[in-house]
Amino acid sequence: MTTPPPWPHCGRGAGPDDPVGCRGICVGGHTACLVHLADADRTAHLAALAPGADLDHRGTTFTPSLLRGLVNASRTMENPQGLLGNCRFEEATFAGDAAFGHVTFGGDARFGRAVFQGEALFSGATFARDAGFDGAVFARDAAFGGVTFGGDAVFRAASFAGHALFGKATFQGDAVFAQASLTRARFWEADFRGDALFLGAEFGGDAVFVAASFAEWAAFERAAFRADVTLDAASFAGDAVFGGARFEATQRLGPLVGAGRVVLDGALFGAPVTLELAAAEVSCVRTRWESTATLRLRHATVDLTDAVLAAPIAVTAHPAPFTREWTPGSPVEVGEAALAGRDDAVRVASVRGVDAALLVLNGTDLSNCLFAGAFHLDQIRMEGRTRFDPPPRGQHHRRLLPLRWARRRTLAEEHHWRAAAGRQPFHVPGRKLPSRAWRPGPHHPDPGRTPGPEALAATYRQLRKAFEDAKDEPGAADFYYGECEMRRHDRTGTTPAERGLLAAYWALSGYGLRASRAMCWLLLLMTVTVLAMMLWGLPGEDPKPVTAGRQVEAGRDLSLTTDTPPPVNPTGPLADRLTTARFEKALRVVINSTVFRSSGQNLTTAGTYTEMASRLTEPLLLGLAVLAVRGRIKR
Repeated sequence: MTTPPPWPHCGRGAGPDDPVGCRGICVGGHTACLVHLADADRTAHLAALAPGADLDHRGTTFTPSLLRGLVNASRTMENPQGLLGNCRFEEATFAGDAAFGHVTFGGDARFGRAVFQGEALFSGATFARDAGFDGAVFARDAAFGGVTFGGDAVFRAASFAGHALFGKATFQGDAVFAQASLTRARFWEADFRGDALFLGAEFGGDAVFVAASFAEWAAFERAAFRADVTLDAASFAGDAVFGGARFEATQRLGPLVGAGRVVLDGALFGAPVTLELAAAEVSCVRTRWESTATLRLRHATVDLTDAVLAAPIAVTAHPAPFTREWTPGSPVEVGEAALAGRDDAVRVASVRGVDAALLVLNGTDLSNCLFAGAFHLDQIRMEGRTRFDPPPRGQHHRRLLPLRWARRRTLAEEHHWRAAAGRQPFHVPGRKLPSRAWRPGPHHPDPGRTPGPEALAATYRQLRKAFEDAKDEPGAADFYYGECEMRRHDRTGTTPAERGLLAAYWALSGYGLRASRAMCWLLLLMTVTVLAMMLWGLPGEDPKPVTAGRQVEAGRDLSLTTDTPPPVNPTGPLADRLTTARFEKALRVVINSTVFRSSGQNLTTAGTYTEMASRLTEPLLLGLAVLAVRGRIKR
């Protein structure tokens, strides 16, 4: 470096090739750094240092013996480990091992851009205040095991060529490793009590965070993991942010337990990976999966909006707490105290923009899932116990008629559209929604930002196909019902005549899926038919044959003609027509004409036409009822 440092420096060795010379800061009262002081002056200087004294040796090059002498000067019988005050070692060079083990730094410790050519040995040290290692270079192993950082620990843009050993270290302030380069990072049982910031860090080898504890925000945004990253039994009290991180060879991530969010937005997974996460939320917005992946989740609401799937991805609700084998054959359950009070259901918030042909959802809750905008929904696989929300309970009125919503599985978007179309009042988040109300969407009551019936009909149609391919006929029936409902309400893509047919189909049999509705109509129509038969269809008296003819005397031939007169419409008071005998006869006529297609009875003209109408309509309703029952029990 040809630029002189901003402090008064030693300058020994300066020449044409090196105009700056030694960059070490001059020791107070001298014109040379600690290295180039005369031996007597150096000895006197070190002897004058008291425990807890401030040190300023910026730019100085330390040999192991010189550093040992400096540290020994801070030791006393009462404090044999050593006590230093404010220390400034910016741009210092440690030619051999730098032994600061168990030393207490009582003030700020600044090692910015320092170069550790040997091992950096800080194990058991205590930094009472801030520790700054910005841009420091660790050519070999850096041992910070069991270190206590009382203030902020800043390793921004530091470079670790060997092992970075922070096992059981305690970070009481913020831990900043932004843009740091770590070849092999070990944070076994590290305790991060402030924010842990690994933004843009690069992990060239394995990164181990086994049993690490994060009390605040853990940010790994834009970090690059070139090898495996191990977060076994790590716990996060705040958010764990891996946005934009690159997991190029990671095969397993977790088990990880967090009360906040695990953010994987924009992250890249380049190898087959298994994620085991127990958290309140897991955000995978625009996450890219270049190989197969399995997300085993607990308690979480996962958002897959615009995720890019290049291979099959499975999102699975894990039925029991995760375990970790600390010793072979002895699995230990990972605690979930941070998630106490939450059920273990896994909810999917959105699959919008996802190629669902490569997505498997196993045992998930889809009651709030947004499907509109996903691709190839007809090829999505939903296995295990999958839950959708039902319509509201209780009665509602339509043109003064009391009605109930048919029980079926519905999409969240249908809830949102009906809430907006029905002009439901704005729902205050956190308050309990009335059981008779549809659940409003995030943009309620703006209908322009809520998918309408035309889009929902296509979504229901594709999901129906997925259920049919999975041989789940009852599930497909619910989504066929939803598809018809949306077509019936669609005033842009469905003609009025088609909407009228769908309305009749809905009213008569619930689109061929509600046997009870078809049976009610059938019983009502049969009742009306029986009553019509009793009043007008059955003759007042059974017609009696009449024989008429003439006798020819000449040849004694006798010619007779027998004729049955037409049935006579009944007359007289209603009491004479509404009798038990006529009811039994009318019922027999209706049942025979409905089921067996022939009554075999003499009927009046009105009765004949009534029977013809019943032969057309009543078997149709009976067939719809049978079809609805079959749709519910078919496999």
